[in-house]
Amino acid sequence: MNSFIIRSFVRRSGRVTLAQQRALETLWPRYGVPASQTSLDLQELFGRTAAKHLEIGFGMGDTLVNMAKTHPEYDYLGIDVYRPGVGRLLLQLEANQLSNVRVFCADAVEVLQYQLTVSSLDNVYLFFPDPWPRKRHHKRRLVQPEFIQLLAQRMKAGGYLYLATDWQDYAQQMLSVLETSPDFINSVATGGFAPSAAPVERPLTKFEQRGLRLGNKVWNLLYQRQ
Repeated sequence: MNSFIIRSFVRRSGRVTLAQQRALETLWPRYGVPASQTSLDLQELFGRTAAKHLEIGFGMGDTLVNMAKTHPEYDYLGIDVYRPGVGRLLLQLEANQLSNVRVFCADAVEVLQYQLTVSSLDNVYLFFPDPWPRKRHHKRRLVQPEFIQLLAQRMKAGGYLYLATDWQDYAQQMLSVLETSPDFINSVATGGFAPSAAPVERPLTKFEQRGLRLGNKVWNLLYQRQ
């Protein structure tokens, strides 16, 4: 396929704690997946046959760990570029002795393009991606037709794509992009936003819990790969 570039993130430096740095040095060989342009065999990566779920932009890792603990029968991939978050996730994986998570510290577009193969993913989660609120930056938003097409190629038929945002105009953009995609069908009969208690379980992120306490609204979208 033709390559494309979405500058969908700012590589925030942040302060890496000593514990997080230790995790990046000692736990990465166990849980981390190096960025490359070589495709992965996910069954071999995890050493078993199981449904493969991907969270794009896991932040500090709380939701990913929650899902992996709740569903040990599934395998989880997490992608993020925020090193303190990657370090914290590695610490959580060790503390909970989780063997069903692997971690990428890389650009999600490049991981999808080069390392993940066609029809290799069952479910994909994209919770609270950078909204790029300024209009002139909207082109940097991750949810664009080209990206959704790439996701569709990597997902199995029947799999779910679950998105959430607390920015209304980004929610409308997500809805517009997905409603015009030939590869996905809205799980909501009316073709609108999904209820918070959707058919696919989604634990609340700490970011979301804080926003809800402040009265912020969250828009959920749930689409199934055709």
